Amino acid sequence: MINLLDLTYDELEAFVVEDLKQPRFRVDQLFQWLWQKGVRDFSDMTNMGKALREKMAGIATITWPGIAKVQESRDGTVKLLLRLHDGKLIETVLIPFKDRFSQCLSTQVGCAMGCKFCNTGLLGFERNLTMGEILGQVLVGRKFLLDKGVGGPDGPSPIRNLVYMGMGEPLLNLDNLLRSLETLPRENGLSISWRRSMVSTVGFPEQLRILGKTELALPAISLHAPTQELRAQIMPKAARVPLDELMQCLAEFPLRPRERITFEYLLLGGVNDSLNHADQLAKLVDKNRVKVNLIAYNATEGMPFSAPDRDQVEAFEKRLWHHGVTAFIRRSMGADIKAACGQLKADEQ
Repeated sequence: MINLLDLTYDELEAFVVEDLKQPRFRVDQLFQWLWQKGVRDFSDMTNMGKALREKMAGIATITWPGIAKVQESRDGTVKLLLRLHDGKLIETVLIPFKDRFSQCLSTQVGCAMGCKFCNTGLLGFERNLTMGEILGQVLVGRKFLLDKGVGGPDGPSPIRNLVYMGMGEPLLNLDNLLRSLETLPRENGLSISWRRSMVSTVGFPEQLRILGKTELALPAISLHAPTQELRAQIMPKAARVPLDELMQCLAEFPLRPRERITFEYLLLGGVNDSLNHADQLAKLVDKNRVKVNLIAYNATEGMPFSAPDRDQVEAFEKRLWHHGVTAFIRRSMGADIKAACGQLKADEQ
């Protein structure tokens, strides 16, 4: 049976009109039940007749990921280990900011990129997530927060921003990524604006051009090295795309006024955190089109990297400022629960 969460609005319309032989106004009703009201049982769709509800239940499902494990940090960060219909495990993270949360979404079970500093890369790639499994994380996260009293059932969603920065490489699941981004902003659904969605990627020029043409989200580039040689050492598969080719693609990425492309730069102690590296990074990026998020690596058991010195992190930031590059040290959240994706799944396995 088909999971209705895997259908875009247009596909849901075809299901209602062609398969159910129902009038088109039922499409908005059904879409609202699925995404805005978060209903999982057809019998709860009270503005639809009993015969129609029974017919839908006979040919379709509403399947959410299930919560297998929860970890909550002292700072309010929540990590959810989710079990999919086939038993596969993924992770999603809820990050508090003032009275709302940002959510980090996974797009694949595992990851094929094999970056040397990433726990998910150690797990390997298993499969892509469907649209319903990607956006199902938002439904689960929203209900988890509402059950804890964060936000109200009739008020705005407690989840304000989405970052496709969980397990997997989003651009290698491009079709389902775009389907999810297309579904997000509909007002009778999750109603999350494209302005509040960001796609984290190591950078694939062809897929970035497609994303740019859709204007559905801005990219955050997982750079982590200012030279081709260093990137090849710590991100060997990502580095198969030459840096100059990636930078040329990003120079052509369409931006609206005041928009910038984000570069994520994970500072690894003694590896990529020197002032010389900062100088190389400033030379590499277009300071008029980008901003740089600096992330201090948290040392992880079994990984061959150490955390950078705090003074070095601040000196790196100031060096970028000196070159006119907009840079910020990203606040570390959830360190006490190992909030970086892949760790909880690895522990569970």
